Amino acid sequence: FFAAADGLGSIAIDTTQLNMSVTDPTAWATAMNNLGMVPVGLAGQQLVTDSICVPGFDPSLSMMTGITPINPMIPGMGLVPPPPPTDVPVVKEIIHCKSCTLFPPNPNLPPPSTRERPPGCKTVFVGGLPENATEEIIQEVFEQCGDITAIRKSKKNFCHIRFAEEFMVDKAIYLSGYRMRLGSSTDKKDSGRLHVDFAQARDDFYEWECKQRMLAREERHRRKMEEDRLRPPSPPAIMHYSEHEAALLAEKLKDDSKFSEAITVLLTWIERGEVNRRSANQFYSMVQSANSHVRRLMNEKAAHEQEMEQAKESFKNALTGILTQFEQIVAVFNASTRQKAWDHFSKAQRKNIDIWRKHSEELRNAHSEQLMGIRREEEMEMSDDDSGDNPSKKLRVDDSALAAQAYALKEENDSLRWQLDAYRNEVELLKQEKGQLFRTEESLTKDQQLQFLQQTMQGMQQQLLSIQEELNNKKSELEHAKEEQTHTQAMLKVLQEQLKSAKELAEINGHDESQANEINVLTVALVNQDREKNSEKRSPGLKSEKEALLIGIISTFLHVHPFGANIEYLWSYMQQLDSRISANEIEMLLMRLPRMFKQEFTGVGATLEKRWKFCAFEGIKTI
Repeated sequence: FFAAADGLGSIAIDTTQLNMSVTDPTAWATAMNNLGMVPVGLAGQQLVTDSICVPGFDPSLSMMTGITPINPMIPGMGLVPPPPPTDVPVVKEIIHCKSCTLFPPNPNLPPPSTRERPPGCKTVFVGGLPENATEEIIQEVFEQCGDITAIRKSKKNFCHIRFAEEFMVDKAIYLSGYRMRLGSSTDKKDSGRLHVDFAQARDDFYEWECKQRMLAREERHRRKMEEDRLRPPSPPAIMHYSEHEAALLAEKLKDDSKFSEAITVLLTWIERGEVNRRSANQFYSMVQSANSHVRRLMNEKAAHEQEMEQAKESFKNALTGILTQFEQIVAVFNASTRQKAWDHFSKAQRKNIDIWRKHSEELRNAHSEQLMGIRREEEMEMSDDDSGDNPSKKLRVDDSALAAQAYALKEENDSLRWQLDAYRNEVELLKQEKGQLFRTEESLTKDQQLQFLQQTMQGMQQQLLSIQEELNNKKSELEHAKEEQTHTQAMLKVLQEQLKSAKELAEINGHDESQANEINVLTVALVNQDREKNSEKRSPGLKSEKEALLIGIISTFLHVHPFGANIEYLWSYMQQLDSRISANEIEMLLMRLPRMFKQEFTGVGATLEKRWKFCAFEGIKTI
């Protein structure tokens, strides 16, 4: 919980408060041998003066803890004067209390070491106490350093003392190194060398953290107040449109001082979509009021332009005066460089005069170019007819003023006529609202809905017509297929009857079997010819010689594979002959010829495979 460490600098004390100096080694040895001697003037003295402090003590520690930083060395605070210079050796004196006596350490020894000061430290570790020292004696010795809040004494020769404030710890550290003796006893248990050091306590650190958080809150609050103070003010909120607010805004638009604020509100209302048929006339009047400020702005612009012309004229006159003075200065330098005066100057003076002359000539030339540029601009702005001495200029100015007044009167007349038309429209609108038929927004939405429904019905009718047309096409194809089927059946019956009759004739006439086979072959040929005709009607012919070549190769390949082959196997074989051919192209070609190639599925489940077979000879075999 507590620990002792190292590190403390030397301690200074005001020598004017000491009644007995121990800088003399003889006096110090005499005092140590006569432990019962009471020096004159030390009875009832204060144990540690307020002027004692650790050199280099940072006042910011007390600021962090919220304590007002008071350095006891500041003069004028009711304390002792400032300490002597640092080269004066540190001197400590014998201190007497009611129950004990404290003897200072040898001044030739190094100062006692201390540990690093913990943040917010209010607790000290006191070691080397006499064995017979009680808590009351400890409090009597250290209470003069400040208010003590707690003393925790161990069974061994040390204790921990907690003070009320942090600066009291510095006074207690001053006593480190003193030898403490109880009463006038010379017993070993009644004496001991004190070692006072900073101690690290949880309570001290917790209080220090609380104060740090409080300071952080105060700093955040201060920064927020500063940001709020420096933040530009928010623009005023725009009120919602109403007839009352519109009337007030119309009055503000007529006032020149409130025009900027009013025009912003008007723009916001228009962007919000507040303009409708009812408020259109009122908005028109406000827009007209805004337009009336155009003439005022043009007049202000003309006044500013006139001021600018006057400023240009004054600047040109001042520049002319400056240029004249530069000419005089250059003339003085030129006169000085002539032989009559030049010979009387020294070499250094001639050098300075030459430098000054060149600098003045450069400035004179720069100002002359600037003045000439201004004059050229004026000449370019002036027209060929206008001149400064022309007496008709005033007449033209008067004519232009009269024309401007006439134009303004005409514009005002037009605005009044437009305002009258607006009032008439408003009266007509009120009449329509009272008695006449008036299309509301609801009727408009109903018309839109009706138009949308009509468009939807037209689309559905078009879809229905297309579906009916497809159905008719399918019916015609079905009827055509039925006719072909009936024709094929009739042909088959006729051929069967012919076959029977031919067989009967052969049996009657006693022909041999070879003639019957010829008849069967002829019959099969006729049936196949009929089938080929039907297939030619159904499937399109070959498009190119390449397709014919592919059909021949595929037929030969599938013929030697009686169990069929899948499209990938077939494509891998065909790609060796033609690398540009694709599997999709081969499959489409096979599907176009159903009487030569057929597709079969083999296998079950995951082993299901689609294979193509050559079936051109199956029709002949079955027949």
